[in-house]
Amino acid sequence: MKKLLIAAAASLAATPALAHHPLAGEPMMTFAHGILSGVGHPVLGFDHLFFVAVMGVAALFTGRKLLAPAAYIAAMMAGVLIVSLGGALPMVEGVIALSLLTLGGIVLSGRALSLVPAAVIFAGFGLFHGAAFGGPIAAQEAGMGTQVLVGYLIGLAFIQYAIALAAGWVVEHLLSASEAAAVNARLSGALAAGAGLFLCLEAVEGPALTALFGA
Repeated sequence: MKKLLIAAAASLAATPALAHHPLAGEPMMTFAHGILSGVGHPVLGFDHLFFVAVMGVAALFTGRKLLAPAAYIAAMMAGVLIVSLGGALPMVEGVIALSLLTLGGIVLSGRALSLVPAAVIFAGFGLFHGAAFGGPIAAQEAGMGTQVLVGYLIGLAFIQYAIALAAGWVVEHLLSASEAAAVNARLSGALAAGAGLFLCLEAVEGPALTALFGA
């Protein structure tokens, strides 16, 4: 558990800039670039990484640990397509922060979700995570081929599904959490909720200081 906490602290120290440059800032030009960028974004962005990991833990206790994360994957891909095709969703970063706080809080509480409510929560927040992933695609749409978008979606779907399943496996088999109320399962919720709280405070810090002290 000490190693888990150290890893979490290291992830929280990552800057937002790193989370959005899996190719070191280079544009995506090929199918392989799309896959690499799709794999890199969720891994380098601690907000997405923490959400997908805690989602895997929550999915574990739905009784359908392989199926439940698919709701997130489908909605996430829809969010990418919405933004890449010129659409937009409101308050994306704020909702992502709220997603960590909400799902982390549910896991921290020791409550096991059934499949339907879990799928609704996963999909609802997945749409906004996907919208964040769609930003790099929209930013370079003019020079991007369809193969890049396909590779990007494949990379995103594969790595996030793998992370979710791996997180559930670690909690179940290495941390010996056989039920949602187990301490080690709830600690994973605490980590995610803490990250969400950090992001929420960061989001309100600027407006709050402006309101108090002026521009």
